[in-house]
Amino acid sequence: QVQLVESGGGLVQSGGSLRLSCAASGSTFSIDAMGWYRQAPGKQRFLVAFIRSGGKTSYASSVKGRFTISRDNAKDTVYLQMNSLKPEDTAVYYCNAGVVREGGIYYSYDYWGQGTQVTVTS
Repeated sequence: QVQLVESGGGLVQSGGSLRLSCAASGSTFSIDAMGWYRQAPGKQRFLVAFIRSGGKTSYASSVKGRFTISRDNAKDTVYLQMNSLKPEDTAVYYCNAGVVREGGIYYSYDYWGQGTQVTVTS
């Protein structure tokens, strides 16, 4: 079992920055990759970025160049640095533990944090 706890969301103006954190506990040795998803009202949950245990990262095109995912293995913590935020980034952001399989595709395990709200005003 893996437990995930997000923090760092909030209200920010367009163009601003936020850093989200996700602290993992439990069977963290079993985690191959960690991802950040977001879900806006009335929309499906969407994979924003993921990072593998070796540090390789991948981003959705809508956030590439603005968001940076990183991890501190010693602290079992994953971060999402979000810069140049836009109103369309407004969503609940969720941390997830998963695995990357052939083709570089991220597959989520059923390990989710409680979510943290990010609201970007224009």
